[in-house]
Amino acid sequence: MQPRPETIDDVRRLIEATPVAGTPAERRAAFVRLAGPQPLAETVDLGRVDGLAIGAGPALLWFHGGGLVFGSPESHAMMAMAIAATGIRVILPRYRLAPEVQWPAMLDDAVAAAEAVRAAGPVVAGGVSAGGHLALALALSRPDLVSGLAVLSPNTDRTGTGPTRCAVTRDAMNDDATDTMLADIALGGANRKDPLVSPAFADLSGLPPLHIEVGSDEVLLGDALALERKAAIDGAVAALHVTPGLFHMAALWPHAIPEARVQLTRIGAFVRETAGG
Repeated sequence: MQPRPETIDDVRRLIEATPVAGTPAERRAAFVRLAGPQPLAETVDLGRVDGLAIGAGPALLWFHGGGLVFGSPESHAMMAMAIAATGIRVILPRYRLAPEVQWPAMLDDAVAAAEAVRAAGPVVAGGVSAGGHLALALALSRPDLVSGLAVLSPNTDRTGTGPTRCAVTRDAMNDDATDTMLADIALGGANRKDPLVSPAFADLSGLPPLHIEVGSDEVLLGDALALERKAAIDGAVAALHVTPGLFHMAALWPHAIPEARVQLTRIGAFVRETAGG
């Protein structure tokens, strides 16, 4: 077992020593090893889907990352705990993954989870990476279910033409080829310019308040910039925070990376403000 990382350099070494590669099953197993031991969380019934919950306070429906191919609520519990520490109840739904299903099955599961949580009060939705994409697609398809959006390094442009896709080579966790391959597995023949597939091409004027976090060293930096720009053009209320030096999914290790912990703290503050907590 790899030692618990204590610094960002430790995390970089861990990522290099634990490649998330191979078949979907191999990627899933590798990602569990990479994420490392996670805190225990409460199991919750979300109707047609289940999930985990951590903390108490205003609800944040948080979708895990992993390209819609790997990852789980369990692998993101450390991240959720850091958000929950700000006075938030973080709910992590379990949605179906590719290649067992393809888009839009994951969105169907996100809607089901949001409907279940919305029954108890206002819902702020969010997520990391592909989970951020899910949260945006949820708000675009069912605006009645979402009162705010908080996304961390979201996929927003699945055409693969974003300006940082190939320009950024210092992302320790992601690269253009891998991100494109995962999209091909999960999205199949879906039109990459469909607004629900690539929210940066959507009419964002009806979105609730939007909070975007991203690192400067990410292949998906351009996706976050495109989302904020389109939101501004469409008249949506959006705030973007770019943290220097952070790579994709750095917030999986908030105990080792203070800057990532700050990202999650800002997300918690946004949820409290938006939900009136």
